[in-house]
Amino acid sequence: MMIWLLSALWLLSIPSLGAMELPGIPGFIDEMVIKHQFQRDELVQIFKRAQYRQTAINAISAPTTIKPWPQYRATFTNNKHISDGLKFWQNHINALQRAEKEYGVPQEMIVAVIGVETNYGRNTGKFNILDTLSTLAFDYPRRADFFRNELEQYLLLAREQKFEPFKIQGSYAGALGIPQFMPSSYRKHAVDFNNDGAVNLFNDPEDSIGSVANYFKQYGWQNGEPVAARVKLNEKTELNIKEIHSMATWAEMGVIPVAQTADLNSAWLLDFTVPEGKEFWLAFKNFQVIMLYNNNIFYAMSVHQLADALRDARILN
Repeated sequence: MMIWLLSALWLLSIPSLGAMELPGIPGFIDEMVIKHQFQRDELVQIFKRAQYRQTAINAISAPTTIKPWPQYRATFTNNKHISDGLKFWQNHINALQRAEKEYGVPQEMIVAVIGVETNYGRNTGKFNILDTLSTLAFDYPRRADFFRNELEQYLLLAREQKFEPFKIQGSYAGALGIPQFMPSSYRKHAVDFNNDGAVNLFNDPEDSIGSVANYFKQYGWQNGEPVAARVKLNEKTELNIKEIHSMATWAEMGVIPVAQTADLNSAWLLDFTVPEGKEFWLAFKNFQVIMLYNNNIFYAMSVHQLADALRDARILN
């Protein structure tokens, strides 16, 4: 116990490491000056304030621990999340109706994404974005290029939006605001949906609603088509998990939708472990679009099922 206590006190006594001490920052500053005409002294002062964050490295590099599907699903598709989602929907009904009309993305899908990402804007992250992106860009080799680009995009965003880059908080991966857009997505897909002359995803639900809908449309959301369909398998079906076939081909292989659904040309089979055994779904193009928001099958299915639950609950109410 004494050894542990002395070690902990020693760690706390180490001064924080400034981002300017990271190899690569000086060259990055040179690039930003040449490529985007930033003032060198301004960037030097910004990075002098930035701090190295081991917590960001720990969070992003730790082995992914995924809860079993029933527990993961229950995190989002529960009575509280549905109730809060219905309130968010009602509070922003006009913006959601307009977003659905303009972008072809169902209202319940937009609400579900925001619900899963930040609990309807309540939890947008507590990591300093400048610190996080600086750390990951120059001390996380596996995805250094990605985070270096996001750091570049973040500084451009700060200049365009006229906010101080060292004051913004978000996720441990650098995602921002109510819909958790990465800086590059913020600059590319965020929209001024309430027409107030500013694009604000930090605390403006209307801009966030329009931006999520625009993101989905830009990545190929198919208006009116399903996301996924629950299916049953006959006893002789040979599983081809994640292979892509037409619905007709899947039917020939003994994979039959539980309820009538569109006859689509591209679908792949997913399985989820539940207490009763296995649950099977066919996933379509729109499921892939959700995964472009977050490349995780559990995430995409949670968004889909929360959207369905919200829609059904709204109809009942």
